[in-house]
Amino acid sequence: MPEPYKRSRSLRRLQVKVPGGRISLHYRNRKPGKAECSNCSAVLKGVPRERSLKMHNMPKTKKRPQRPYGGNLCSRCMRSLIVGKARS
Repeated sequence: MPEPYKRSRSLRRLQVKVPGGRISLHYRNRKPGKAECSNCSAVLKGVPRERSLKMHNMPKTKKRPQRPYGGNLCSRCMRSLIVGKARS
């Protein structure tokens, strides 16, 4: 029987082949959901699905696309926002 904290479904169960040849269960934290556009809720491209500790150690250029509103808006919404600002 696994330890009580490992019985929770908040942990992923991975079957890992150990050096002895047998298959063992490893428990890992689940990945967070995909980042979404704040305007149209489309999935953002170029934003990794990583836990906060790994994101903290990642360089800023790897966390979001290098464009205005990168990491907040998708390219389509960003383009329409900039065009709308230029028109007014």
